[in-house]
Amino acid sequence: MRHSLLVVLIFSLLAVPAFSQDAAAPHQPKLKRQQSGTTNRLQAVSPVNSQVVWASGVGGTYALTTDGGKHWSAHVVPGAETLQFRDVQGVSDKVAYLLSAGVGTDSRIYKTEDGGATWLLQFQNEDPNGFYDCFAFWTPRRGITMADSVNGRFPVIRTTNGHTWQDIGNNLPPAQPGEAAFAASGTCITTQGKSRVWIGTGGAEKARILASTDGGDTWAAYNTPIVQGTSTSGVISVDFRDALHGILGGGEILKPTEFADTVARSSDGGKTWQLASRTPFPGAIYGLSYVSASAQTPALRSDEFRRTVVATGPSGSAWTPDEGETWYKLPGLINYWAVAFASPEAGWIVGTEGRITKIRFK
Repeated sequence: MRHSLLVVLIFSLLAVPAFSQDAAAPHQPKLKRQQSGTTNRLQAVSPVNSQVVWASGVGGTYALTTDGGKHWSAHVVPGAETLQFRDVQGVSDKVAYLLSAGVGTDSRIYKTEDGGATWLLQFQNEDPNGFYDCFAFWTPRRGITMADSVNGRFPVIRTTNGHTWQDIGNNLPPAQPGEAAFAASGTCITTQGKSRVWIGTGGAEKARILASTDGGDTWAAYNTPIVQGTSTSGVISVDFRDALHGILGGGEILKPTEFADTVARSSDGGKTWQLASRTPFPGAIYGLSYVSASAQTPALRSDEFRRTVVATGPSGSAWTPDEGETWYKLPGLINYWAVAFASPEAGWIVGTEGRITKIRFK
C-alpha cells in the first residue's frame, strides 16, 4: 500500500513506549541479536533452511547469511539504490527474488542466480498508478505477486517458469474503493501446498482475504473481523499452516499506542474468521509467521509447535503457543517488522536500523 511510505515517516518521529514482560511460558524462546551488516531498515526475511537466510530492506538493500546468521553480508543492488525491497524470496544460497514496492516504475522484481553477484530485472510496473506490495511462491519457479487496486481491479501477476510474469488481474474479484495490500513485511500474501494462496487486504470498508485453491485461476473473497474501515487499516499479514488452519494480523497503522482487535484465525481455509486474543503489545501487527516453518519447507514442520505463532510490529513482538488464545511478550523486540522460520530451531525477525534477531524455540 502506498500509504506505507507515509507511515515510515510517521513512525520515525514516534517514541515507542516500553511494556512489561509477561510471565514465563512453556518453550520460552531464546533470542540472539545478530549483525546484519547494514543500518538500513529491513522489512522482509526469507529462511531457505537453518543456515541460508535472505533479508531485504530500503536503500536497495539485501543481506545474506550461509551459516545461520553467524556472519551476514549486506549489499545494494546496482541501480536500485533508491528502491525499497519490501519482500524477498530465498530459494538457495545462489537463487533469490527481490520485490521493490513503490509508485509506478519503482515497483519491480529482480532475481539472482549467483548469490547476488548479478541481478536480472524480471518485471517493472509501467502503470503510474500501480503499486506492488508482496509476493509468495509455491515452488522456486511458481509465484504470485499482489498489487493495490487500480480502477477497481487488482493487477496481480504470476510466474509459472521463474522468469516471466503475466497479469491475472481479471481472475480476481472486483476491488472495493481504495482496497489495497500493505507493503510492510512481505507477508500480505501466503501460499500453501501446490496451489493454495491467500491475500490480505485493507484500505477499504471491509478488510478481506482473497483466496484461491487453483494457483490463481479462480478466487473468492471473505470478510474478516479485525480493525478496518480506514485507508490505513486492515489485514497486513497472513499465514497458513495447512490447507485449513490460518492466522492473520493487522490493525490501524496510525494508532501505534492503542490496543485493538488485530488478530483472527480460520479453521476452514479462510472462508470464516474468528477474533483471537489481543497481543500484549499495542498497535498494528506488521508481520506474523507460524513457527513450524514456511510453506516452502514442509518437511521441517513440527507437530509440537504446529500452533505456535510469532507476531511483530513497531510497538513490540509476542508469541502464542495456541494460535492466539494466549500471548507472551518477546522482551526487547521493538521496531521489528517481519518474521519467518525455517524450523522451531531457526527463525529470524528483522526491523529498523538493520535489526536482526535469531529466535529459537528448541
